[in-house]
Amino acid sequence: MSGSPPPPGGFVRRIGLFQATAINMSQMCGIGPFVTIPLMVAAFGGPQAVLGFVAGAVLALCDGLVWAELGASLPGSGGSYVYLRQAFRYRTGRLMPFLFVWTAMLFIPLVMSTGVVGFVQYLGYLAPGLGRTAGDLIGLGVIALVVVLLWRGIEHIARITTVMWAVMIASVLLVIAAAATHFSPHLAFTYPAGAFDPTSGHFWPGFAAGLTIGVYDYLGYNTTAYMGAEVREPGRTLPRSIVFSILGIMAIYLLLQIGTLGVVDWHRMTDPHDIASTSVASAVLEETWGRGAADAVTVLILVTAFASVFAGLLGGSRVPYDAARDRVFFRPYEKLHPRHRFPVLGLATMGAITAVGFLIGRHTDLATLIQLLTTVMVIVQALAQIVALTVLRRRRPDLPRPYRMWLYPVPSAVAFAGWCVIYGYADRNSPGRHPVEWSLAWLALGCAAFLVWARRERVWPFGPKEADPDADGTGAPAVNAGAGT
Repeated sequence: MSGSPPPPGGFVRRIGLFQATAINMSQMCGIGPFVTIPLMVAAFGGPQAVLGFVAGAVLALCDGLVWAELGASLPGSGGSYVYLRQAFRYRTGRLMPFLFVWTAMLFIPLVMSTGVVGFVQYLGYLAPGLGRTAGDLIGLGVIALVVVLLWRGIEHIARITTVMWAVMIASVLLVIAAAATHFSPHLAFTYPAGAFDPTSGHFWPGFAAGLTIGVYDYLGYNTTAYMGAEVREPGRTLPRSIVFSILGIMAIYLLLQIGTLGVVDWHRMTDPHDIASTSVASAVLEETWGRGAADAVTVLILVTAFASVFAGLLGGSRVPYDAARDRVFFRPYEKLHPRHRFPVLGLATMGAITAVGFLIGRHTDLATLIQLLTTVMVIVQALAQIVALTVLRRRRPDLPRPYRMWLYPVPSAVAFAGWCVIYGYADRNSPGRHPVEWSLAWLALGCAAFLVWARRERVWPFGPKEADPDADGTGAPAVNAGAGT
């Protein structure tokens, strides 16, 4: 029962459905739509950019159902690490979970770094004279503050996250309300010639770029799956928090996108010298309710950006813990804070990588950073995890499944196709940057690191394959996934 004492030395189940949904939504929304609406418009070349958010929602929901079934069945800390470990250890030993942790240690902080880039962009609206060096220092200070706030017990973090979730909702709703008071259907629904022509040479590359940006804006629907060991009644809470957060954010994004297009001419969003290309929400408030209201809502947007980074590092820092505890990653990562019970080295490492990613994003461009982080996560997490769901259904039919995917295997197939489209068009949509090649290079480096590590640990392929150590796949004593502990 949820009132039982916590296991000695382990995580404590204190996150309920509302807090889990708030954590997901804080990570999903954050600064994302406020900085990517102009990128989406540029990708599609007009107001038809709303297609990108719709396509992103479909992919997120289909992939979210994969997470929902796996998270409910295997509610351990670490998310994909737990699922890949259970599905593939019989054939390739510890390779797949090792590679997931290897890639997650890069792509999760890169996602967080985009939030800090957006934070500094909107801060530039309040301080137009903000220089590049000052912006860099402020961004690094924000990251340091997030790490300091996360250096405490989960019960305090849950309360902080709920407050920031409320601020996030307020900031988005204010922008939507402002857009509604001055909405122009002519601006929002007048499309360039051939905007929806799939035979044109620009439609599918634009759609793939828009799908990438769209699914980036929804990333975070799986945050609480990384915290399965800290969620009450995970068999019920995890699936519901994933589905509720995706549907809620989808409604918010569509209202935000359409409302923004009905106030600010889309051509302004593609002009790098116009404030609408970097701070489009502030431009909406300035056009509708005046500069004072724009400044006030910009402050709320800054809090929203901070909340998204906070929630992302909260969940992401748990990823290497379970792997290290099961001897699939570097052993120092299994250490928990003696008093507050959070993974110390995981949080510190991801905070440092977030800082590096922020500096890279500040000195390149946000679209390229999004393409890079997306391609890094596609092969080992997105595609392999979909395969893992099918493998586990066949290999472990006895596994407790408090939730089973609706309409299986259709959502899995749709998600698999969507991730392939994103990966296949990545280089074409980032000329000269080669995100696919960089992602493959990082994966190859991870394979080399695994071979070095496996030889030292004397495990497959330098030792025998291992039997499954437990019945429920969490690396801990078996529990009822639907009842919590």
